[in-house]
Amino acid sequence: MTTAQRTAATALTLAVVPLVLAGPAASPAAAHGSMTDPVSRVSACHAEGPESPKSAACKAAVTASGTQAFYDWNEVNIGDAAGRHRELIPDGKLCSAGRDKYKGLDLARADWPASPMSAGSHTFRYRATAPHRGSFELYVTKEGYDPSKPLTWADLEEKPFAKVTDPKLENGSYVFEGTVPARSGRHLVYSIWQRSDSPEAFYTCSDVVFGGDAGASGPTASAPSEQQIADDADKSTVDHGGKGDHSGEGHQEGAPAPAGNAPEPKGAGASPSPLADAAPGTGPSTAPGTAPGSGGSPAPNLAATGGDGTAPYVAVGGVAVLGLGAALLFGAARRRAS
Repeated sequence: MTTAQRTAATALTLAVVPLVLAGPAASPAAAHGSMTDPVSRVSACHAEGPESPKSAACKAAVTASGTQAFYDWNEVNIGDAAGRHRELIPDGKLCSAGRDKYKGLDLARADWPASPMSAGSHTFRYRATAPHRGSFELYVTKEGYDPSKPLTWADLEEKPFAKVTDPKLENGSYVFEGTVPARSGRHLVYSIWQRSDSPEAFYTCSDVVFGGDAGASGPTASAPSEQQIADDADKSTVDHGGKGDHSGEGHQEGAPAPAGNAPEPKGAGASPSPLADAAPGTGPSTAPGTAPGSGGSPAPNLAATGGDGTAPYVAVGGVAVLGLGAALLFGAARRRAS
């Protein structure tokens, strides 16, 4: 091979390599949220105020977990769950998803703030501060459930009473219907949100009361307002805008969450942007790989990865620059060879 030919081959390599690197850019994912109808424990305590909660249960939870857990109310997650919920979360730690940071949510007591509930059709709402594709499963406790004992998997019905994939997004919340089984007295609704674009999953415990006053054995639960979510965003270690660390723990997508009392550093780029620019979803009929409400158009990078959408443009820009340089080099080599 002549020197000119070797130079031309090098130029071709330079042109091809950036094209390979320009595939889906790795970027931190962000999918956060919590049930607000019925109100989850973590949402209720955030609404009461992490610094000075009103209910005895939330006061005890803050004492056990600290205030940061409730500023990070939308991050009760496992980064690498991939559907292995029962395998990864031990009995007695369902509400915290086995995370020491949220251990106050596992306190066994019958006075948690609760939402009224009745059997039959119910509209569920899940506040999503970062929306992503995935499925929701809702379980209710069996008859005879004792809230004064730690919650176990055996306390829940084996099968979910409600299950939905890619529900519609309305005003920053996923909204879907479910038929609630008949119960009486105080019970608990357990939700699992498993993302389909990531192994990450989110978990909530919502205390409910059937057939009576939800405040009879404790206060009535309230969800945080949009204003409160915005006001408290700067105190959260959780990314609300799809940028930066997706968990507030510094672990990468698919990596296990650290155990014990490992510090959970402030996430980069946290900002109060609760779905202001998110397109409404189209419900379970939305085809995989398409953007909700797009009529079949390919889903944007944000919906797929939680990135801010800039990484692909940087990659493409790099391709253009390197490709142009390679073309000039290739052209010069051909001229020298001729």
